[in-house]
Amino acid sequence: MPSNNQEVLSIIFKISDGLEYEVSTDNIVTILEKQDHKVQKLFRKLKFRIPEYKKTSLDEYGSYAFLLIDGRKTVKDIGEDLEAKFGDKAHPLYERLLLFLNHIEVNCHYIEKINF
Repeated sequence: MPSNNQEVLSIIFKISDGLEYEVSTDNIVTILEKQDHKVQKLFRKLKFRIPEYKKTSLDEYGSYAFLLIDGRKTVKDIGEDLEAKFGDKAHPLYERLLLFLNHIEVNCHYIEKINF
């Protein structure tokens, strides 16, 4: 676990293998999570309308940050790109970015650390 700010800013993430997502023409990311639990499959066979995918759309900031995750950029690099694009609207920059990255890593498993 990183112990100081410099270590946190040097973390590199990659998008998890097998994660399916779409990018709209206005660069909004929609995460597609397959719904293939036994119960869901059973209800589909019984002609219930259960979607094959759960779709989660990210907002403008989240989509931009998500698309910057490439397995080479550090948290600091992503933050600098966010600030260049959104300026003061992105502040408090690293607090928001780290909260977002932690959420999509720990709770959603959309990304994973590759250097810690």
